[in-house]
Amino acid sequence: MGNGVTKLTRCFCCCSLRRRRRRHVAPSVDPAALESQLGHSFCYVRGDHPSAFLSSISISGAALSANASTTPLSTSSMTSSMASSASFPSIPLQPPSVSSPLPSHRPFISGPLDRAAASLSGPLHIPTSTSVPHLSSSLPFTFPKHHMPLPPSLPITPTTLQWAQGKAGEDRVHVVVSEDHASVFVGIYDGFNGPDATDFLLTHLYPSIHLHLTGILWQQGHPEDTHKQPTSRPKNRAGKARHLEVLKALSRALRKTEEAYLSIADDMLDQNPELALMGSCVLVMLMKGDDVYLMNVGDSRAVLATKSRTDLEGINQDLFNDFAGFLPSLSAVQLTFDHSTCAQEELIRIINEHPDDSAVIANDRVKGSLKVTRAFGAGFLKQPKWNNALLEMFRIEYVGTAPYITCHPSLYHYRVGPKDRFLILSSDGLYQYLTNEEAVAQVEMFLSTSPDGDPAQHLVEEILFRAAAKAGMEVHELIEIPQGDRRRYYDDVSIIVISLEGRIWRSFV
Repeated sequence: MGNGVTKLTRCFCCCSLRRRRRRHVAPSVDPAALESQLGHSFCYVRGDHPSAFLSSISISGAALSANASTTPLSTSSMTSSMASSASFPSIPLQPPSVSSPLPSHRPFISGPLDRAAASLSGPLHIPTSTSVPHLSSSLPFTFPKHHMPLPPSLPITPTTLQWAQGKAGEDRVHVVVSEDHASVFVGIYDGFNGPDATDFLLTHLYPSIHLHLTGILWQQGHPEDTHKQPTSRPKNRAGKARHLEVLKALSRALRKTEEAYLSIADDMLDQNPELALMGSCVLVMLMKGDDVYLMNVGDSRAVLATKSRTDLEGINQDLFNDFAGFLPSLSAVQLTFDHSTCAQEELIRIINEHPDDSAVIANDRVKGSLKVTRAFGAGFLKQPKWNNALLEMFRIEYVGTAPYITCHPSLYHYRVGPKDRFLILSSDGLYQYLTNEEAVAQVEMFLSTSPDGDPAQHLVEEILFRAAAKAGMEVHELIEIPQGDRRRYYDDVSIIVISLEGRIWRSFV
């Protein structure tokens, strides 16, 4: 972990929720081994004097690893790791030991985190971080250093920027909270065929976005100007034009980042042709005041929980059995669009772009290879030369020269309203087992019973419970399956839950 990181090695329960189907006691496991194999949970803890904007939000995060992330290019054998500044305490996902007094039917603890021994009734006091390592150097990177373009330096003082970077299998997550800019950045990168594309995104996308937004959302060297928030909903053309400029800047930053990645991959094609296989889905959220800007490529999602008519048909009956007597009151609104072969318009687009290729979609995948129809990297589906560089067993039959997939993002602006409660940002591993409505209902019901609980970790637990039940095994049996083999039961998943009500999620040690 990076400088200023607090690593907790024990779990403590802050909730009284009982679920009958969770009965086993997991054996005691070394916490360091768990972090390198299973995943981690983290949260944002405010400092002593937060701004009005930061007082109105809370951030909970969790990541669950299934894939083995090592490749011939990798510099680290750990499949899960976490680095952060002082305000993002983290802990490995960890079952209690046999001697633990905790309920035996809950193999994990959804209580949130505190960084030090604290009074159960007192506020959290977080010391100001005295140093923040450069964001691009916190986790190991797989490209040789001499091939790496230097990211732009960030004109942000360490005392006003807090951040967290995590990896779980081939997933990467990046959270940056800027006091100077009164903003929150979240990046979730869901990789495939190896971790190099996601590592590159983790290192380079946020600095690129920061650079491209300078002069639009903030001024270089004048952080005091960024505290000025709109006093009312922008209804004029100038307000709409500003939102459009922000979205265009996000798109430009992603395009420049991919161009840099593919340029490096091209330079290394003879030595490391497997780079042409590696790619990633991208989900980026930038929140400034009440304005939420979203950019996605692939099938990661942003789902809003809002107070309105609830779609009970999208909720499994088992959910009501687990939370007897509780009726969900929030609706789920998906703010992003899934770029996958499940989307009819994406299928039509790709087929129309490749009229001479009768096998453009095979086995519900683009060229029989990818379920997603847009992705960062994955050069073998974008240019024939990258496909031809691969071993024959990995090549596709490339017809013509047009790309089969693109990195053209979908872009969205949303303004938070008084009925909105929280946002769930996640890679697609969450939705292999929960619908949008179920994910929102799970968080709402969990927080009704454990208001100080960790909702992101609760969703990770729910994935494990459902995956184990589907496979006919106990959760402890599932997590004892070797890394990589567990991918048969669930995918890597990264989850960020952002409360829009100023709720503080914490636990105490």
